[in-house]
Amino acid sequence: GERITDKGVGNGISFIILVGIIARLPHSLFQEFVSRTSEKTGGLVMFLFEMLFLLLVIAGAILLVQGTRKVPVQYAKRIIGNKQYGGARQYIPLKVNAANVMPIIFAQAIMFIPISIVGFSSTGEQSGFWAAFMDNTGFWYNFVFAVLIILFTYFYTAITINPTQMSDDLKRNNGFIPGVKPGKNTKDYLDTIMDRITLPGAFFLALVAIMPAFARIAGVSMEFSQFFGGTSLLILVGGAWPFLVGGAICLVNSVNERDLSLLTSYVEASLHGRLLRGTMAV
Repeated sequence: GERITDKGVGNGISFIILVGIIARLPHSLFQEFVSRTSEKTGGLVMFLFEMLFLLLVIAGAILLVQGTRKVPVQYAKRIIGNKQYGGARQYIPLKVNAANVMPIIFAQAIMFIPISIVGFSSTGEQSGFWAAFMDNTGFWYNFVFAVLIILFTYFYTAITINPTQMSDDLKRNNGFIPGVKPGKNTKDYLDTIMDRITLPGAFFLALVAIMPAFARIAGVSMEFSQFFGGTSLLILVGGAWPFLVGGAICLVNSVNERDLSLLTSYVEASLHGRLLRGTMAV
């Protein structure tokens, strides 16, 4: 994993986890296809509908992972000697889902508590309150699960994104947001933006997390339903996208290095030929 990271392709550890998730996909896909075609539970049409819906879910997950709000930042011009520094406009990328998969992991840890209590009990009976939280396709289980994800999204975003520090860094580097005064006003402005983009991001993250339950209710097998949402889908999308971008960058760099070496060889050969012709002329 560290070697993959050093090569600049992407996060090596995430890539190894990504490969482990992808390795389960062919078997799950084949089992779902056999189940739909042999047991007469919708046939090939239902299987194609599942594939179409899965592609839509993946597209939505990509929008969630890659969605950003670009806040314009202007830096003051400085003239040192005969050179001018600053004056360029840049952007602060604020991610819609800054918490990534951590809220789902925290919420799952909380939801395992009732299961653990029932498992450690002497009777092990599942009735009433405990039965509601033992069924991962039930209403109350998914409702509480979604609420916990929304709360943990706000909590994790609050401890990872610090608008006060961002405002101080902008002020220290002579940067400012157009139309907003530096200092406290900039901090409040960034805080307001984070609140606005975190709310839809948290709801969409909760929807992605409980999507496997809807897939199970629709008749999708347990193994294949895990690819319709949850941490598997987010790791799949979040790990594959940087790997594809990093691989493309490495490919472009290798092509540029090859073209540069060919151009250098051509120039050296041309110069060598001119020197030979000049020597023969003399």
